[in-house]
Amino acid sequence: MRPERIVRLAQVADLDTIMPVMDAAKGIMRSDGNMNQWSDGYPSSEAILADIHRKGGFVMEDCGKIVGYFAFLPSPEPTYSYIEGGEWLDEKMPYHVIHRIASYPEIHGVFSDIMEYCFSQDPNIRIDTHRENSIMRHNIAKHGFTYCGIIYLESGDERLAYQKIMSTK
Repeated sequence: MRPERIVRLAQVADLDTIMPVMDAAKGIMRSDGNMNQWSDGYPSSEAILADIHRKGGFVMEDCGKIVGYFAFLPSPEPTYSYIEGGEWLDEKMPYHVIHRIASYPEIHGVFSDIMEYCFSQDPNIRIDTHRENSIMRHNIAKHGFTYCGIIYLESGDERLAYQKIMSTK
């Protein structure tokens, strides 16, 4: 991780600074042609607050300014109990899931820094993304995740699901 960057637990007091980051991420998606993900007010402030209350909401600061957000939540993830067209790399080990990755467009390397942080906490990580999110799919592949199949959100929307297990040796 870059020396000027830190990852820390998000606080309720950070919400007014996190929501513009989420809006910026939506702008990145739209400019890349992803018109359907994160629509209809998602992720809402209520979703972010739920992450924070679960001690699973994190911010990334760069030189003291919040420039990124992500949720890093322990298993089980209910929407991961059924996977179509494939299987998870491991069904027995506990894992963490990463959701709601967001940053400002001018801040580079956020995904890599998030992965470095998350894998320092747990060697077994699952992540999913919208089929139209080519930026996220590129980053997931670049960081060595294996495509495992399709999962379905509570809304019924499909997501492409991935997993990576780092060696603990």
